[in-house]
Order: sequence, then C-alpha cells, then structure tokens
Amino acid sequence: MKDKVVVVTGASGGVGRAVVRMLGEKGAKIALIARGETGLANAAVEAGAEGGTAKVYPADMADHEQVEAVADEIEKDLGPIDVWVNVAFSSVFAPFTEVEPAEYERTTAVTYLGYVWGTRAALRRMRPRNQGTIVQVGSALAYRGIPLQAAYCGAKHAIKGFTESVRTELFNEGSDVQITMVQLPAVNTPQFDWVLSRLRRHPQPVPPIFQPEVAAQAVVFAAEHPARREYWVGGSTTATIIGERIAPGLIDRYLGRTGVKSQQTDDKRPTGVANLWEPADDGRDYGAHGSFDGRSKDHSVQVWLSQHRTLVLTALATAAAATAAGLATRR
Repeated sequence: MKDKVVVVTGASGGVGRAVVRMLGEKGAKIALIARGETGLANAAVEAGAEGGTAKVYPADMADHEQVEAVADEIEKDLGPIDVWVNVAFSSVFAPFTEVEPAEYERTTAVTYLGYVWGTRAALRRMRPRNQGTIVQVGSALAYRGIPLQAAYCGAKHAIKGFTESVRTELFNEGSDVQITMVQLPAVNTPQFDWVLSRLRRHPQPVPPIFQPEVAAQAVVFAAEHPARREYWVGGSTTATIIGERIAPGLIDRYLGRTGVKSQQTDDKRPTGVANLWEPADDGRDYGAHGSFDGRSKDHSVQVWLSQHRTLVLTALATAAAATAAGLATRR
C-alpha cells in the first residue's frame, strides 16, 4: 500500500481509526473523512507517526454533495484515489417503535446512503481509469437482524444487496475496478459509548468481541487482495451466516428471548452521548477502542486463514496426497 492514495470514511474513531493507523504503517497516503474534527486530527497524527501521510477532510457522508466535493479535494491534494474504504455509520439502540422517523431516516442516510455516495464518488473516478478498489466494511448483521438495532440491521442488509448489484455491473462492463466486503463480528469500538440509546442500561456488543485492530487487519488485507467478494472476521460471523441459512425460524425465537438482555450491561447506564445529529468527537477524542478491552480478543483465526490462504491450501493438499499415498501402500 506504500504511496497509494486511500480514502477512509469514519476515520476518526473505532474500526476506521484502526484502519488509518495500519495504513500509516504501510506508508499509504490517507484521506480521512468524518465529522469529528478532534478525532480526525489525532488520527492523522497517529498515521503520520507510523510512517504514512494523512490529510483530514471533514464531511458528513450522508450528504452526497459534500462527499463529491471532498473526493475532488482529495485527488487535487493527494492524487488519483486507489482505494476507497467505507466505514462510517451511526445508529440508535432502541426498540423499533421507540425510534422516531427522523432518527430512522438519519441512521439510514449515514449508514446506508453514506456507503452509496462513497461508492459513487469512488466509481466516478476509478471507472475512467479502469482501476481501483472499494472496500465495504459490513457486519454479520447484514445476514441476521437482531433486536434493538432495526435501523442499523436494515442498512447493513441494504449495503450487501447494493454492493452485489454494483459488482455484477462491473463484471458486465469488463471493468478492472474491484469491490469487496468485510463482514465484521462484535467489535470493541466507541460505538457503544456514543450511539443514541434509549435503553435502561449501557449497550454492549454480543460476545465474542474483537479488538478494532483485528477488524483493521482484515480490511487492509481485503484492500490489498480484493478479488474475493467477501471476507469474514470472527467465528461468530460464520456461525451467524450458517445458522441463518439452516434454521432462521429458530434463530428468530432464540434472539427474541435473549437478544435484548445480551446487548445491555448489568452495571451501568447509557452515557447520554449521541452522535446521530452531531459528532461526539469534535471536542473529545474517543480513539479506536471502546470500553470493553478486558473482554475483547486481539486475534482471529479467520483473519489469519484469509491472510495465509495459499499456505493453508497447500498444506491441506499435501496432507491429502500423503493420506492417499498411505492408503495406496496399504492396499
């Protein structure tokens, strides 16, 4: 990724922040997009300290005019965009009937349409050059909706369908532009501290929980190896997809019984912070990590397997050949 121009939306905190740091380590030229200018500024400093070049572009991803304008600025400042990574999102933790229409619209505008406008801006610049990569950071919730997150789950499902449609269009025109998705499990990010909540208790990710650096490894790897249509991070993502295909009705009932309680802590109330309409990190830097460090994993077998796929396949083929040879000798 050295010297490549990479755009990261939602770059001021959470997974986006961890991706920025990792891209800095690889010497990329990184364009950071988000609303929170304090978080953006510190993310740019971190990327620079790691060896990359970073420039800040404050913008609201829900506004397609702002997205187009910063895309023009990025190419003017840093050069042609090589990779565009969509991460930015917002949400509301509440039962669907307690979410106001304007809040639902805003969540959808940021979390779904933000990816649409980012993809559109990237494709407008990549298609004429016939090169470039778009990475959509998705979620296991693109396959399985859960209680208290109707707007977010709906948006993640929509991103998956949208991305598949765009991918087929690129195939149809014989384009060399690549688009891929990275489906994440529960991740320890500031999301649970700054998303609008109407819950009685502090929201929490459903275990197993992974550190944002694990997600960042998968995102950066996908940017470097975009030929696969989809990458999964964490065993829970695979289990969600398999379970949804085998027994969707049973999962509905199970989540109906357990999903509300499992997304709330027992020991504290919500923070009262909400970033739906205004950034939470304009005057405070939340960083990449949330408040669940003690319960979060810093590695993922699936990410390792993705990064060493050739080695694993070779080892499996060698083992199969040895087994076949052994059986032939016994005969």
